[in-house]
Amino acid sequence: MQRIYEPENLLEGELLQRMLASEGVEAHLVGRDLLGGTGELPMSGLLALAVDNDQAQQARELIAAYNAALPMPGDEPVDPAGVLIC
Repeated sequence: MQRIYEPENLLEGELLQRMLASEGVEAHLVGRDLLGGTGELPMSGLLALAVDNDQAQQARELIAAYNAALPMPGDEPVDPAGVLIC
């Protein structure tokens, strides 16, 4: 197993784990159970995506493509003046 990526938070980690699964790459979200210790444990380096050695390169390429992706035309949020978008 190789640690291939450190997500910023649990949401990003789970999203990427499912994206990799949809491409046939089994990824494990390491450190998910350590998040309850935040405040007593260091904030960085707790979460990581890990995959089998033979799928590491493919997983890195998929994550790089995901991080480089831009929104589809028309998917940009509409921001009318005076309206708060949450």
